[in-house]
Amino acid sequence: MSPIAIGVIIVAAIIIISMAVKIVPEYERGVLFRLGRLVGQRGPGLFFIIPFVDRMVKVDLRIITMDVPSQEVITKDNVTVRVNAVVYFRVVAPEDSVVKVLDHIRATSQISQTTLRNVLGQSELDDLLTQREKLNQMLQGIIDEHTDPWGVKVSTVEIKEVELHEQMKRMMAAQAEAERERRAKIIHADGEFQASEKLAKAGAVMSREPTTLQLRYLQTLTEISAEKNSTIIFPLPIDFLKALSKFGKDILPEEKTGK
Repeated sequence: MSPIAIGVIIVAAIIIISMAVKIVPEYERGVLFRLGRLVGQRGPGLFFIIPFVDRMVKVDLRIITMDVPSQEVITKDNVTVRVNAVVYFRVVAPEDSVVKVLDHIRATSQISQTTLRNVLGQSELDDLLTQREKLNQMLQGIIDEHTDPWGVKVSTVEIKEVELHEQMKRMMAAQAEAERERRAKIIHADGEFQASEKLAKAGAVMSREPTTLQLRYLQTLTEISAEKNSTIIFPLPIDFLKALSKFGKDILPEEKTGK
């Protein structure tokens, strides 16, 4: 046999061996087809296939982070918003992800966009802003149900951003300000009501115990004198004023008589 023929045989053997030997990393699996029929999955590690008879498709098992493009959604209360989200998913059945769907990543992206519009379109704006965790769980359950036949497991769906029109932002700001004013007025009125109750109880106590009223006068004088005021207005009891008036009436007739 000539050296050229030997060289050709060696080269052909090397090519065939390289085609027969396959290495699959830990994070991948190889889905094997033999003459077009599914044989099963292989890996991880080193294994052999039959060249020109077997065909292998590698499938990544790692978690894929996919951004859902912004979708224009009309909420249940007729408010137009733009919403985007992020979906975390991975392949759990490599054979199904190859046999039952052409492109499992693109298919998951499309079903995510459709589900996002449908679910948020049935929700009100307040729910979208305040109950985001509940909506995330609802989206995850629906998308995972659709992708399960493809061997894809959706683990998490997160609504990232909700964009509102400028007019709606101004209306919401005015609503929030009005709500704060309402709460402030309620708190102020409640404080006035509680203070009036306390004052009524204090008045009842003072009416039963006149000494407490005199003590209150003395306390007021002490507080006024501490502020260095030049004029002091001292309240007098009505009974005291009546006594002074009666005393004056008793004196005036005597003075006229003496004249």
